[in-house]
Amino acid sequence: MAEDLKIRLGAGLGTGTAPEEFGPAVDLLEQAGVDSLWLPEAVYSPRIDPVVGVTHALARTSKLKVGTGVMVLPGRDPVLVAKQLASLAALAPKRVLPVFGLKPAREAELPLFPVPQGRRAAVFDESLLLIKALLEQEEVTFEGEFFRVEGVGLGMRPVKRLDLWLGGKAPGALRRVGRLADGWLASFLTPEEARAGREAIQKAAAEADREVEADHFGISLVVAEGGIPDALADSVAARSDADPSRLIAGSWKAARDLVAEYIDAGLSKFVLYPAGPEPIERFVENFVEHAVPMQN
Repeated sequence: MAEDLKIRLGAGLGTGTAPEEFGPAVDLLEQAGVDSLWLPEAVYSPRIDPVVGVTHALARTSKLKVGTGVMVLPGRDPVLVAKQLASLAALAPKRVLPVFGLKPAREAELPLFPVPQGRRAAVFDESLLLIKALLEQEEVTFEGEFFRVEGVGLGMRPVKRLDLWLGGKAPGALRRVGRLADGWLASFLTPEEARAGREAIQKAAAEADREVEADHFGISLVVAEGGIPDALADSVAARSDADPSRLIAGSWKAARDLVAEYIDAGLSKFVLYPAGPEPIERFVENFVEHAVPMQN
């Protein structure tokens, strides 16, 4: 199976990347021929907002693909999100990679994405359905529990259908990917857990009489060049019983070994993030040396 998968590796930026460093980092990734840049949602941090960052990065490049990895959807107006995606796809065809999640990684940011109590998953499902309809149809009438539109269109549709990927690893999240999404971008899963997640998604897709393409499964992986820092290991231990070395790469060799295991598990898309304040020049140099050769 792995021989048939299109292996691609993209890059994320370190948590400490300052706004004035963002543009030069994007330029460096483009010049180095890196496949893609991924921008997570982290409001209370120095990170650039994913929609603003995607727009800026696409505007200053011609080849680099740019994704949101992962952007919170419930709590945002899906019509406005669809318009943003359609606009980006029109301005930078085939280079926009949206990935959505149920809720922010930081509990403190949850109130920023308000939904009715206990209905976040239902809002997520309905938002996805409405976004897909608006991106694919000239005129949409939609009546759901949370959103209603009648006879509206965005005035533009992507020339190439825009794939909508999701994050998440809970059973409900995996079923949602199978039922509604075009791909899966996981994080902090061992290769064994990633395989099980892929299989659960494919089972849910089959039950919904649909298919998630075989090469639309991926994972984000943190690379700690000089070994896994204790603080990072402790943070991971709080969310998983797995050995941190099965979730974080403690060297570039370890990253290559883990990626190979994920490929064996049926994953083919990878986002590598630096673990610490590593200079972007050094990270890209290592990325080109160690990660790019794994692509096919």
